[in-house]
Amino acid sequence: MNISAVQQITWSYVLDEPTRILVVDDDPIFCEFASVHLSSPAAAIEIAADGASALTLLNGGNQFDIVLIDIAMPPPDGFALLERIRAEPKLRHMPVVMLTGLEDIASIDRAFSLGANSFVTKPVNWRLLNYHVRCVLRSSKAEQELRRAQQDAETREAAYNRSLLAFEMECRAVLRSILQHSDGGDGPLRSDALLAHLRQIEELAAAALVRWDEVSGKPAVSDKMAAHPGADELKLGEPSRC
Repeated sequence: MNISAVQQITWSYVLDEPTRILVVDDDPIFCEFASVHLSSPAAAIEIAADGASALTLLNGGNQFDIVLIDIAMPPPDGFALLERIRAEPKLRHMPVVMLTGLEDIASIDRAFSLGANSFVTKPVNWRLLNYHVRCVLRSSKAEQELRRAQQDAETREAAYNRSLLAFEMECRAVLRSILQHSDGGDGPLRSDALLAHLRQIEELAAAALVRWDEVSGKPAVSDKMAAHPGADELKLGEPSRC
């Protein structure tokens, strides 16, 4: 497709998904252009003339998807505003694009070191800025999904660890109960075969506790093991399932 054909393609909106954009700039003419060129049937633009007004809007009931901030403004300037945004727990992941006439290395480095998602210089090509905003929003959405997945994984892991701890405590209680009740002496009603089975159960329970202590890093049980020094050499089989 040649250049002439490309230029005949029907014009369309770039920001075609529901988007709320906050533009922070003390230049009313720039803000007017931003309202015209960034808005679409799906994208709504709100203007803040200074950093203080922007913070009020951001901390209020308005929900924004992205913030475009000019650097050279009356205090707080764009850098200070960006720093305040990143310090707020509920705003720290807000996508921020620095829009400014400053394009020196120090300003660029300062913006990204404070947590800017992108940096665009003036004068602005408004069509390119639309695509730039869309790109930042998509990247931010992907990062948000990754954070959510990580939080879900951490929540599931914490729940699993709690369940595992409860299961461990229950099993240890059962094993200790076996040790306590198996040491009933060699009464006349106990046959040699029964006593042998009880001793085997007792040794397996004691060995299970010792092995559990070794795996979990807890102090080894010594009260019953002293009476059965060979128990720690037994291999755990089905009894380890409690």
